[in-house]
Amino acid sequence: MAAALTCSAADLGQHLNSTAAADYICSLFGEVQNKFTDTSYAIDTTYLLFSAYLVFSMQLGFAMLCAGSVRAKNTMNIMLTNVLDAAAGGLFYYLFGYAFAFGDPSNGFIGHHFFAMKSFPIEGYDYSHFLYQWAFAIAAAGITSGSIAERTQFVAYLIYSAFLTGFVYPVVSHWFWSSDGWASAFNTDNLLFGSGVIDFAGSGVVHLVGGVAGLWGALIEGPRIGRFDHAGRSVALRGHSASLVVLGTFMLWFGWYGFNPGSFLQILKPYSSGTYYGQWSAVGRTAVTTTLAGCSAALTTLFGKRLMSGHWNVTDVCNGLLGGFAAITAGCSVVEPWAAIICGFVAAWVLIGCNKLAEKFKYDDPLEAAQLHGGCGAWGIIFTALFAREAYVHEVYAEGRPYGLFMGGGGKLLAAHVIQILVIVGWVSATMGTLFYVLHRLKLLRISVEDEISGMDLTRHGGFAYVYDDEDDQTTKQGIMMRKVEVTNKNGSLPAV
Repeated sequence: MAAALTCSAADLGQHLNSTAAADYICSLFGEVQNKFTDTSYAIDTTYLLFSAYLVFSMQLGFAMLCAGSVRAKNTMNIMLTNVLDAAAGGLFYYLFGYAFAFGDPSNGFIGHHFFAMKSFPIEGYDYSHFLYQWAFAIAAAGITSGSIAERTQFVAYLIYSAFLTGFVYPVVSHWFWSSDGWASAFNTDNLLFGSGVIDFAGSGVVHLVGGVAGLWGALIEGPRIGRFDHAGRSVALRGHSASLVVLGTFMLWFGWYGFNPGSFLQILKPYSSGTYYGQWSAVGRTAVTTTLAGCSAALTTLFGKRLMSGHWNVTDVCNGLLGGFAAITAGCSVVEPWAAIICGFVAAWVLIGCNKLAEKFKYDDPLEAAQLHGGCGAWGIIFTALFAREAYVHEVYAEGRPYGLFMGGGGKLLAAHVIQILVIVGWVSATMGTLFYVLHRLKLLRISVEDEISGMDLTRHGGFAYVYDDEDDQTTKQGIMMRKVEVTNKNGSLPAV
């Protein structure tokens, strides 16, 4: 915010020879200053709310991507789980999650204020901030739902979604995003390696968390029936609609412009007052790096998969694009556009390599969610530690902070980011892995063989997502199929018209 306008009635009175006039003029200055302050808060809040709406629109993208990537007989099931990720996540994030993540003051491990938004709002913690962070929490839950699609009991979705958004994810976001978090770059009292972790929009906090959670769920459940034959060879169980996959991908692309640039939380912040350059410019640069990483990953996947399989596959390209976005999310605000192209290029090969490993070890993830969000998210964390530019780190975080190893900043940031990957994998494995195992032992995790073969839409949700015949067609009622009979002449030919 710009420096406050000030007025001294005593000084002004000396020039006007009138204390009353000086007081009046200074009161006008005070009113103008208040208007500037109000306007800056309104602009920043509007920006954050609009970003929250964009991130929330990604739920539609997840729903369409998931629906297109599963078989038609499970479409209604997967779309319902996406709706409930948002609904259950909203309630549990309100009750517990936001307090665990941002409850201030707190310790380095977990927050302990603002349960059910008590004592809300206060300066620095407004309703817009809650809404934005909730949209992030349900995004992590949406990632996990894709990994365990087509074979998971509905009650298991409700349990894991509540646990992930209400406890597991908030603790991680507290570590790396709260000003009290033990590894946060915003913790000025005790920075990890003098740096803290630069995970700007959540390659680790969101994508790696969701990917590791999905990994454990899919591992404990095992592959879908028919995914691997008796000889252990991979059998493709293709999704039923490439159109929905493309629609979901573009919706996610659109929402990512709230996910990454919106993570600045405010836009009206000058870096040097009175110039064209400020945080609004950094917001634009972040949108550009996000775009370039996704585009680079998409094209790399297109030609890479063409060389490997001999086909131009739109589903593979969509997943590659999203892998690029997941990777750039950590460093989008602190890297140059040319570095974002490198990020996307490597992310595409990380995804391809992770898919090869999954096939080798007979791991089944219908949406490649663990490989995409987990693998590419981990790469994005390392990428940021290598390519973060000094000037951008100092603008977005603080002067004197370590920056990228390849940019001359030393290895402190890289060390902090390696720690981040290890603690996220360990924490999510200990919590979500245990939860999925307990659900498995209680027989609450996987559906029966009969239900899986028939499809959950029919056995668990009362019918298919698509209508294959007209239920109002009276000719098919009572099991009798009627057909039109043409009148013919005695010789069998149709009558002349």
